[in-house]
Amino acid sequence: MADATHKRATWRRQEQELVERWSAAMERYRVAHEQLSAREQAQGRCAPDDALVVKAEAARAEIATLRKQVARLKREFMSGNRY
Repeated sequence: MADATHKRATWRRQEQELVERWSAAMERYRVAHEQLSAREQAQGRCAPDDALVVKAEAARAEIATLRKQVARLKREFMSGNRY
């Protein structure tokens, strides 16, 4: 029973960390896009290597990675391997 409790606590911690990382990545993505949009309205289109474009793409890539991790956790849960 103690082993199952330990596993659940570990899973909950992993899930909480994933939620925190997801929220932080979404906030970075939102901020980067707001900055990019404001700059494009003021100056026109940004160059593809612009720091804001790179920042937005990095946040988007992190979100894609986190989506895969969420899908893996969901598969584990649905298959009965979690909880």
